[in-house]
Amino acid sequence: MTAVSETDKYAPKGNRRGRQSGTGVFSFLAWVVALACILPMVAVALAALTGGTETIRHLVDTVLTGYALTTFALVALVSVGTLGIGVGAAWLVTMTRFPGVRLFEIALVLPLAFPAYVLAYAYTFVLDHPGIVQSSLRQVTGWGPRDYWFPEIRSLGGAAVMLVLVLYPYVYLLARAAFLQQSGGAFLAARALGKNAFQAFWLVSLPMARPAIASGVLLAVMETIADFGTVSYFGVQTFATGIYTSWFSMGDRAGAAQLALCLLSFALALAVVERSTRGKARYHQAGKQHAAMPPAELKGWQSGGAWVLCALPVCLGFLLPVIILFNMGLQSEQNLLSRRYIGFLQNSLTLATLAALLTVLAAVCLGFYQRLRPGRTSSTAAYMSRLGYAVPGGVIAVGLMVPFAAFDNALDAWMRANFEIRTGLLISGSIWLLVAAYMVRFLAAALGAYESGQSTVHANMDAAARSLGQGPLGMLRRVHLPMLTPSLLTALLIVFVDVMKELPATLIMRPFNYDTLAVQAYRLASDERLEGAAVPSLVIVALGLLPVILICRQVGRR
Repeated sequence: MTAVSETDKYAPKGNRRGRQSGTGVFSFLAWVVALACILPMVAVALAALTGGTETIRHLVDTVLTGYALTTFALVALVSVGTLGIGVGAAWLVTMTRFPGVRLFEIALVLPLAFPAYVLAYAYTFVLDHPGIVQSSLRQVTGWGPRDYWFPEIRSLGGAAVMLVLVLYPYVYLLARAAFLQQSGGAFLAARALGKNAFQAFWLVSLPMARPAIASGVLLAVMETIADFGTVSYFGVQTFATGIYTSWFSMGDRAGAAQLALCLLSFALALAVVERSTRGKARYHQAGKQHAAMPPAELKGWQSGGAWVLCALPVCLGFLLPVIILFNMGLQSEQNLLSRRYIGFLQNSLTLATLAALLTVLAAVCLGFYQRLRPGRTSSTAAYMSRLGYAVPGGVIAVGLMVPFAAFDNALDAWMRANFEIRTGLLISGSIWLLVAAYMVRFLAAALGAYESGQSTVHANMDAAARSLGQGPLGMLRRVHLPMLTPSLLTALLIVFVDVMKELPATLIMRPFNYDTLAVQAYRLASDERLEGAAVPSLVIVALGLLPVILICRQVGRR
């Protein structure tokens, strides 16, 4: 017996055949998108398993243990750092009052505009041996290069600090939302039982916010294992750098696939943990009323300490890097208005625009299919499509390049043998495969924004449209899309800026001589031309501020 959705009951019977046909179109498109999203993972697994045991044995004997230990160490450092800064800042701006607290509520989100690798370029310029800090130290003290100790910025610890400074807002945003939703009853009861403010926070508020905090930390961890620019520039050997080295420097496709499979397994395990944690994030307040938790007024040294603790991550993660990059850009010989840089900008804008449009279109197909046919089938398609957010860009690149490069080579060989025509790299040498990689990587963000807006469209509106003879496409075009315009624009903007900042997939998959701003910044920094790298980096940061401003507006609304 065929199931009939709730809104279908209000539709005229004569329109049901057309409606089912329209639903079938969305079902087909949704599953095409879902299968496209898991294709890189399947391809990586197959390429790794068919790569032979000699390659994996060589990796185990040489670099695999080092990659694993370094990746885990980096993940541990970033987890602790983002947890401490994110939760501490969220509690201070939510549950206390001190001068500037309203400003810090928004300013603490600003470091999200920075890619970690751009922050690495800025701090290397001032903290490295020839930088202004150590040069001034030697000039003032008269010390030689071996007469003093200074923390090494190009190290595992340095990479962790860069990642913490740009990723703690994930924890801050989710923790602050959880604290705002908590009732003050349990907290006040703990205070009435003799607990001080810190004990009440530790024993009551923090456990209630634990699922949201865990989700924020896991998001930061997934971004950490996906990072390539920072660890590559600092010479930290993780799985991400190993994939790129195996693919380009050694020409070992099987080794790259097997390293990618290791990283993919770790990423998917984190995705499962994150989803299960988020699924359990349900707490119910006792009593009939939700009593707002009264913020504590800080005075004296407590107020000053809270101000410093909130100002430090904002200054280190946003204000100081902007000043450094601006000064670096002024000293460089790079001209943003030159034909070469206009080409980089055009390439970046082209890729970001195409990827944003394709990704949002895929999100609409998936989200609307869930709306038309809620159930296990549509939820499975959506879940498969969301897996890409947990998969690093380098893994997606390898997963797409391996099968499509094989297809291009087979087609070229067949055409030459039968028609003496060279087809070249029709797919793997085009920007369209790179755009598809972006869609797989960032579809979860677009789908989340679309579903957030779609939840505000009441089911009665769907029923009214059906009763007036509208099929699925008409209902989407006349009812949903006009109401979801703000959510769709937000999704477009988020994906657009994420693509502008994306580096590993772009490095591996871009067509020959098709460089973007991110690639140019990485190339100049790799050549130790940090002043030049500041110019494209500033453009990336300026564009990254756009979605951060949207987030800040939402943070400002209780």
